[in-house]
Formats: sequence, C-alpha cells, structure tokens
Amino acid sequence: MAFPKSLGVGATLLLLCLPVAAKVHSVALGAWRKVPYTPPSTSSSTTAVEPDTLRVRPLVIDGQVRDWTTGDIHEITDRTFVARRAVKLNDSLPDEAGAHWLWVLGPWLLVDRSSAHISVLHLPDFDPAVSEVVWFRDYAAYCGVNATGKHLYAVVSQLGVRRPLIAKPLTQWTVDDHPTPACAPATWQRQPLQVVFHPANSDAVSYRLFGLASALVEEGESPDEQ
Repeated sequence: MAFPKSLGVGATLLLLCLPVAAKVHSVALGAWRKVPYTPPSTSSSTTAVEPDTLRVRPLVIDGQVRDWTTGDIHEITDRTFVARRAVKLNDSLPDEAGAHWLWVLGPWLLVDRSSAHISVLHLPDFDPAVSEVVWFRDYAAYCGVNATGKHLYAVVSQLGVRRPLIAKPLTQWTVDDHPTPACAPATWQRQPLQVVFHPANSDAVSYRLFGLASALVEEGESPDEQ
C-alpha cells in the first residue's frame, strides 16, 4: 500500500492499524427445477424402470453456483443452516462410450452465511440411500447402516461432536432384501428432550437425551463466545 509523502510516520502507522472491513458475502438458494431421478432401490434392477423426478435447486455463493441441493433447509443458528446435497454423477462403465449422467442423493452440507464457507457433514453411519435425517437444533436423528452392513442403527449425531450421541441397533439388515424406506422419519419432543425412531416392520423405539449445550463452533468465533 502506497501512502502520500506528506504523511508523517505516526499517521502512516495509524493507517496501517485501521481494521480492514470484512468482505460481505451473499448466500442464496436458486429456483427449483426437476431432474430425472431413479431411487437406489431400483437403480440396480435389470428391469427397465421409468425415472422419477427429483426437485433440486442451486446453492449460490457470491453470484456463482457452488453446489446443488434438494429438500428443505434447516436453520441451525441465525448464520448457519444445513441442506441436503444433490449430486450429478457419471454412471458410465469403463467400456461404455460417453458420459451417462444421473442425479443421486448426497450428504448434508453445513453453510455459513457470514463466511460463505461450505462444509460436508460426515454423519456417523449415514447412508445416502437409506438415511432420512430429521433435524432439531444442532441434532440429527436418522436410521443408519453400520460399517459391517448387517444392522440398521438408530443414530443421533450432534454437530461439532465426533462420536454419535446415540447409536443403537434396531434390526438386522440385508443389503439385497430390506424394506424401502427402512424407517419412517424420526419424531422429536422438546421437554423432556426425546427422539422416537420408527423402523419398518418393527416397534417404535424412543431415547432420552440429556444436556442442551450446542457444540457447534461457527467460523470466526471461539467456544467461549457461544
């Protein structure tokens, strides 16, 4: 930065110490559009299936499309929200000519309106083809499939916490033979804080949660500022 020669050393130092205004970002969701979509339960079938449609809309940061989302967003705080990602994937085999594009459901994204930062959420035991997340505050409740692929789990995850708050087996799980959907959406209760899971072909199961402190640290703040 060049300064006029007429400025003294003291004035120059004062200018250098002035705070730099933070860049203001724009974060918006664009218009909905319908795209062809084949649910995972039928994508491996040898029988021809007419594609369904999926409603997607762009996530626009500073006027540029950064990603695609589907479904409703969930506001976590007054500056952050989560949205389900929709992914346009090339499904062509190595011996097939050209690209074969299809839309699939992806993971959840955490979006910070102030910094325009987008984070991919790695929810424990989350399976994009199975898990339907129901959010409450910064808690995510869903049915997940464990690493062995042999059990369906009731999972509650909290943003900012690596290990799930709840991870309990619900039923046995077979990849090639399972109900679709695997669970009806979980239901939340505020007081006392409780979540109820509704696995298909099985009784509902409820769990209590204790403690309401948010573990999410937003960009640019320290845990003491929450």
